[in-house]
Amino acid sequence: MTETTSGSSLNVRGLILVPAVITLAITCLRLAGELGHWSHILFNTAAGGGMAVIGISWLPFIFGPYFAVKLVHAGHGPTSAWKTFGLTALGFVILIAGGVIGFAPQIKFPGKVILGILLMLLGPALVMFGWPALFKTLVAYGYAARIPVVILMFFALRGHWGTHYDAVPPNYVASGSFLREYLMLAVLPQMVIWIAFTVLVGALVGSLVCALAFRGKTTAVTA
Repeated sequence: MTETTSGSSLNVRGLILVPAVITLAITCLRLAGELGHWSHILFNTAAGGGMAVIGISWLPFIFGPYFAVKLVHAGHGPTSAWKTFGLTALGFVILIAGGVIGFAPQIKFPGKVILGILLMLLGPALVMFGWPALFKTLVAYGYAARIPVVILMFFALRGHWGTHYDAVPPNYVASGSFLREYLMLAVLPQMVIWIAFTVLVGALVGSLVCALAFRGKTTAVTA
């Protein structure tokens, strides 16, 4: 698979608009379901969401291939989908290593949280070297999906709504400062960890789908 040379510009905003609206609608539906105490399987209020069926964490598995195929047909494919797949897999390893180093209580040394966060940022950044257009698109979609959640969590944590948006993980030691709690429970997970997850999952599945679907073909598509 060769990199496209189409002269068309990359319209990230237009590409993510519909997926972002769908994601926001699901976020609103989940909030309504948790506040209304609907099905526990569909709307789990446990910390982290408890793998509830209705949620936005599943969407990168769908929108990753969607973005990838759209980009290929728009003339913004990768030089090699398999290269992107390999870089993404390596990125997952680095992301997990960052989480362990930065937040595992058994590991203790000065600056471990900062190092962990840097590694968690490095992991998804590898996608950029395999498929820049897909990386930009997934980052933009990730923030479009997660910024509303960050805003929502501010009010949920303030008001103790009894949803997964304000649920505290087991063994979490509260500091007494709302700002610190908000940063640790909302901003850091949503703006770093979940963005990294979105980029890596989307790129992994998207590059795999394109590697198989366009096997032996070039990605150059006439505009």
